[in-house]
Amino acid sequence: MTASTTADAQTAVVASPESVKIHAVQTGLVRVRHRQMHGEGPGVLRVPMTFIDREWGEWLPIYAWVIEHPEGLIVVDTGETARTAQPGYLPTWHLYYRRGVEFQVAPPDEIGPQLENLGHHARDVHTVVLTHLHTDHAGGIHHFPKSEIMIERHDFATASGIAGRLRGYLPNRWPDWLRPNLFEVEPVPFGPFDQSLAVTKAGDVRIVPTPGHTPHHVSVVVQTRGVTYFLAGDTSYNQQLMLDGVVDGVAPDARAAKETIRRIQEFARQKPLVYLPSHDPESAKRLVRRETVSMMKP
Repeated sequence: MTASTTADAQTAVVASPESVKIHAVQTGLVRVRHRQMHGEGPGVLRVPMTFIDREWGEWLPIYAWVIEHPEGLIVVDTGETARTAQPGYLPTWHLYYRRGVEFQVAPPDEIGPQLENLGHHARDVHTVVLTHLHTDHAGGIHHFPKSEIMIERHDFATASGIAGRLRGYLPNRWPDWLRPNLFEVEPVPFGPFDQSLAVTKAGDVRIVPTPGHTPHHVSVVVQTRGVTYFLAGDTSYNQQLMLDGVVDGVAPDARAAKETIRRIQEFARQKPLVYLPSHDPESAKRLVRRETVSMMKP
């Protein structure tokens, strides 16, 4: 299986009555061990059990999200870079990169060329929001030197420096010009979330805290008249795992991850919610169909 596909297969579009469009842009493929997607083992044993797992999961898409909004073009996550195929780009001294993950990304799959397929250019992007700084979400940052890049303040600190590299981040691959807008969510309740932060002046695109996969992971919510879109990052690897309340194998705090999943489930009970994790093979289809989460009332 190769990462390169046709532009039609890589990009899905949905339009809302407010003339807000969301594009799911596939920036290649990734596969991880099965236990990373579906964590197993008690407490602190979950992470090491992930590393010793011999079973690979299936190849999964790496989605970035492009929001065409009246206030400007917004990108949520930047996907991965084709440089992962270059010898030495990924740190083979790190156990995770040596045996826990594989990528298939070709140059045309990167977010920059994909934006051009949509009739845009990276320089047109007003704001980039990163759900977290793992390389498959931040690998395409280099395409956006002219954009405001929003990163949660504590997530940036966790990913930076030698300590960040030991945790599996790649701060040494970030562009030298990177001067992000380091934000913290505000005490503004939004649905079941105690905090949020508006990205747009209209308040229809908001950031909510969704810790679990990383300690300071965030998600982006796009509200329209008919449905609400939840750009979930890695809160789960697919919708069914979220519905089943399954925590992944690399989340450092399983309790926080379970609470995040509970809040997402509650959100889906409160309003029609299209749930869009970044590695769910069905996310692009759900986006096009405006397919909402079916939740039983408690």
